[in-house]
Amino acid sequence: MPTARLASIALDCADPGALGAFWAALLGGAIEFSSDDFVAVKTDRMWLAAVRVPDYRPPSWPEDVLPKQMHLDLAVDDLEEAQAQALGLGAVRAVVQPAPDRYLVLLDPAGHPFCLSTQIPDDD
Repeated sequence: MPTARLASIALDCADPGALGAFWAALLGGAIEFSSDDFVAVKTDRMWLAAVRVPDYRPPSWPEDVLPKQMHLDLAVDDLEEAQAQALGLGAVRAVVQPAPDRYLVLLDPAGHPFCLSTQIPDDD
């Protein structure tokens, strides 16, 4: 039996309010707590937090100047539709697209890479 469970993913950023609003809108979640330095977004499957970090600098993926350290993979049914929604919310399409027929790499408003993929099976 596991001794721990995944409770939340926290993303460093310069503006927790903006980043929290982006992820809440993209994931269909709700901002449950907000302060100047921390925003907690609740989705139907998990919590995601945006945390202010002094002198935050976004990852430089795919270059290794500032490594990405982690990224989120989002399961979608339609890549183009999901990309359009993410771009409309403030994401930016990454220049490098390793396998655009299977997944798209985007950057959230704080510069964190994330992928939209049709290759992730549904647990239900």
